[in-house]
Amino acid sequence: MAPQTNIDRSFGALTPALSEWILEAVDSMGFVKTTPVQHAAIPMFMKNSDVVVEAVTGSGKTLAFLIPIVERLFRLDAPIKKHHVGAIIISPTRELATQIHTVLSSLLRFHAPSAALLDPAQDDTDMEDADAPPKPTFPPGTLKVIPQLLLGGSITPAQDLSCFLKSSTNLLIGTPGRLLELLSSPHVHCSQSSFDALVLDEADRLLDLGFKDDLQKILSRLPKQRRTGLFSASVSEAVDQLIRVGLRNPVRIAVKVKARAAPNGTTGETGAIEDKKTPASLQMSYLVLPASHKLPAIKKVLSSLQPRPQKSIMYLATCYSVDYFQHILPEVLKGYTIVPLHGKHPDKVRRRNFAKFLDSVTPSILLTTDVAARGLDIPSVDLVLQLDAPSDPKTFIHRCGRAGRAGRKGLAITFLTPGREEDYIEFLRVRQTPISPLTKPDITITAEEAEATSNKMRKVVKIDRALFDKAQRGFVSWVRAYSKHTASSIFRVQDVDWTEAGHAWGLLKLPSMPELKKWEGDRSLGIAMDFATYAYKDKVREQQRKAEQEEYEASKTEGKKRHVPENKREAAWTQQKDQKATKELRREKKAARREHERVAALTQEERKEEERLKGMIEVMRRQVKEKEERDAADAFEGFSD
Repeated sequence: MAPQTNIDRSFGALTPALSEWILEAVDSMGFVKTTPVQHAAIPMFMKNSDVVVEAVTGSGKTLAFLIPIVERLFRLDAPIKKHHVGAIIISPTRELATQIHTVLSSLLRFHAPSAALLDPAQDDTDMEDADAPPKPTFPPGTLKVIPQLLLGGSITPAQDLSCFLKSSTNLLIGTPGRLLELLSSPHVHCSQSSFDALVLDEADRLLDLGFKDDLQKILSRLPKQRRTGLFSASVSEAVDQLIRVGLRNPVRIAVKVKARAAPNGTTGETGAIEDKKTPASLQMSYLVLPASHKLPAIKKVLSSLQPRPQKSIMYLATCYSVDYFQHILPEVLKGYTIVPLHGKHPDKVRRRNFAKFLDSVTPSILLTTDVAARGLDIPSVDLVLQLDAPSDPKTFIHRCGRAGRAGRKGLAITFLTPGREEDYIEFLRVRQTPISPLTKPDITITAEEAEATSNKMRKVVKIDRALFDKAQRGFVSWVRAYSKHTASSIFRVQDVDWTEAGHAWGLLKLPSMPELKKWEGDRSLGIAMDFATYAYKDKVREQQRKAEQEEYEASKTEGKKRHVPENKREAAWTQQKDQKATKELRREKKAARREHERVAALTQEERKEEERLKGMIEVMRRQVKEKEERDAADAFEGFSD
């Protein structure tokens, strides 16, 4: 379903059913006009319809489900009972869940009874001000919406449950794992009389991240009679699975952008009108450059754009890549604050770094992985840089969509190397995501500029051997990610120019990897380096290195083979993984051989008795499986496989 009526109207004209305080809130928050997705989704949700919503990034999906959820909870005949839940919003990442909670809290501050209960912990710790006005009181039975954010990390499930019981929370927002832990408590109730709505934000991503089992268990604890909404910028990619989570005759809402395609497949002045999956205000471009030219090109892009981008996001393939480049980029991109963020960071670090980027008043670059690709509405992001193309093509849309939100102009640049990677341009066009060559600013990089950038990176790495370790680990992780790319016919490890890649990373030498066994190039990359004297900045780690070096020298003098502990060997991760798989296969073969020998030693009577027991066990397993299938069918419809 697509909206057919005029969408350039205020929220007040969207539907007369919305409460006056909600209209005042969205007006005061700066959302004066409805977007197409809001105009289509809000009335459907209010009319008791389940919805499956697909809309481009930055189109206002968050308010499209928050407004009807809040309005429906205020329309209940009686307040939600204590320790009962009225609605749940599920998000794939902590950052997106936090953002939804922030928007909801901003909305509820315009509803006095609900606003009085926000941030209760702060009220308890603040000192009483004699001159402050008394806290407002409301008559018993006043309807309130009390949200709670469930993320995990530094907060334990017991603390979440304690907060739920004390604050009488009735709207839960969180990631699947922590939501399931809370709902598993006998003190938390989702009864038919109180529970009203379930929303899965970035719904297809929830399945991609492996939350299928958790979602099944959550759905089994919710009543069937509810409103369910699925929201995403690419929900159609997994819609066959998603619609079967218990939706009843859902309304399909697809809000798309029309663009004129040029004859060569890029957006231009001539050509047929076609659908786009990204906002019209977002320019998506690409640059085809040798690997070592990419960082110098980024430097030129940042200096050439006018006005200067205040907030930019640079996407890398792996967490270890981020760990390395966060130390290198400040030297290459001077004048920019580099803020790292990835999924292996502790929760406290993730929240601190994300807040640092949000609140930054100086030009900043968020150096991140796909953990920050979906749903995050970061104000003033003007530029998205994809140093590595995402492994999942669907993620391409979401990465680019961090810029050009809500009508704001944005630029997203994807960097590709010459050769087979250029086929990625046609690959995206076929998926209705056309990208065009970057013409303004005109970026040209010389071999001298590329070499100067590589030397700057190496200069930083030479200061501390710990950075050398990070570079080696990051490079190996990048190779592994590249080898597992979904578009494997385009991104092939055998096509990688290893010398170029090594210079692009500022490596002092290429690491030991199975991928380089048949490569006849120079692993030292032409860099003269005395690794015997290459030291760690950390004094304890350096003392340990010296002790290992002395042990090695002594063993060498005595003619003994040096014993290196298993955890200290410089084997590539891919090689270690292969060795582990080989050992596992050997164990399985040994177990099978022992079982064969055991059976061969049995008497005829013992064999008959064993067969009888196996038959009884098989019957019992079949009965248990049939019972589980009946229970699952009674609980909810479930996902398709």
